Amino acid sequence: MNKETRRIFYQRLAELDPAPTTELEYTTPFELLTAVLLSAQATDVGVNKATRRLFPVANTPQAILALGQAGLEPYIATIGLYRSKAKHLIATCRILIEQHGGEVPRERAALEALPGVGRKTANVVLNTAFGEPTIAVDTHIFRVANRTGLAPGKDVVAVEHKLLQVTPPQFKLNAHHWLILHGRYICKARRPECWRCPVNDLCDYRPKELMPPKGR
Repeated sequence: MNKETRRIFYQRLAELDPAPTTELEYTTPFELLTAVLLSAQATDVGVNKATRRLFPVANTPQAILALGQAGLEPYIATIGLYRSKAKHLIATCRILIEQHGGEVPRERAALEALPGVGRKTANVVLNTAFGEPTIAVDTHIFRVANRTGLAPGKDVVAVEHKLLQVTPPQFKLNAHHWLILHGRYICKARRPECWRCPVNDLCDYRPKELMPPKGR
């Protein structure tokens, strides 16, 4: 894609969804951090079901630390890898209390120093909780960026850097949400629904047939 094509690409996504946001349910930066920590190898729907049980009981570092790992695990047991996630969340709560006054830090280095928090999680928190123009690259965004030709790269870090380089400034704040939703619901891994894609004429992916499968 060239510069103008990328602008049109984002403009169309923006017109369809002017104010996109995460599908994870949260009300505070800490709730978002918790939800994102729990979301690794899990669906947002599954995480939301667990946090609807957890947050009314404990939605601060102090309250979750008071539960302890044994007390926390039953609330999140429906999520994959829940034991290791509970361990990371307890350790994260302890660091937040001891080093950050119980608040979620706004600096990338401090976020990535938390147990279980990698670059993607830090980007989500910085973007969604604090309004920073970061782009967290997950499997959906990696696929969309490469398949469409928007920002091809060999790994997620390369795609992230490319997206930050080529995304027009006016679209950077919401780019993460537009791309992840596009990959989740239209530009799917196995059967992209090109017949209802708003940017199929701009895309490098050229299927022979843009009509939906029979029966749709």
